[in-house]
Amino acid sequence: TPTNILLLSLAVSDFLVGLLLMPAEVTMCWMFGDLLCSLYRFVSDIIYSASVVNMVLISVDRYVAICDPLHYTTRITVNRVRVCVCLLWFCCVASNTYFFNLLLIQQENTYHCYGHCLNLTHKAGAVLQLVLNFIVPVTAIIVLYSRVFVVAVSQARAMRSHITAVTKQTSVTKTAKKSELKAARTLGVLVVVFLMCFTPVYFAALTRYESMSNSTISFIMYLYYFNSCLNPLIYALFYPWFRKTVRHIVTLQILQPGSCEANIL
Repeated sequence: TPTNILLLSLAVSDFLVGLLLMPAEVTMCWMFGDLLCSLYRFVSDIIYSASVVNMVLISVDRYVAICDPLHYTTRITVNRVRVCVCLLWFCCVASNTYFFNLLLIQQENTYHCYGHCLNLTHKAGAVLQLVLNFIVPVTAIIVLYSRVFVVAVSQARAMRSHITAVTKQTSVTKTAKKSELKAARTLGVLVVVFLMCFTPVYFAALTRYESMSNSTISFIMYLYYFNSCLNPLIYALFYPWFRKTVRHIVTLQILQPGSCEANIL
């Protein structure tokens, strides 16, 4: 499905964070030279740009699914989503190649231990990255999910207004309020997690990591990476069928005869 393709693309970027980026942050100092450090930061920027754009595309997918469901199957098709995902990764590589070639300067170790691998750019480059990789995506996510939340609340209130019987009205009111709370909670979690994980690293980049200890920098980078650990919880485990599937696998029920015919929906 289109949604699963987007989730797969997000999962690939998050997996690459754990496979390639987090191991390099285990040690406080970089021991592989400036060339590999630059390549490491270049790959890091590509992966995280792709992760952020994936989250925006998922927001668009959910916006169309909730706010315009009758046209969803014609507007959001598998082929279109595949093309969007390919363009996503291509644009992330191209844009970060531009930053890498024009904005990257020599590594500076004035405030840090010898060999510390930091991607220091010109002030204008840091501001541009802040706008493209943080302000624009978080604004898009907030606007789209706010619209989804408004539609969910209006639908819930419409359900209440069409109920005349007192007993049924009480039951539907409770269900509608739960829907409103769930929509608000999801929106809050998405925005808070995004801001919590991304704000410190962009603030540090703007200040060029000045007056920051190595432990503080490492904490900021791990918080940056922690977003990839939370993405599966936010974008997958909220689905009941996904939680049921995980339980099916973890409890080894998948090894039982006939497990492929289990009803997970």
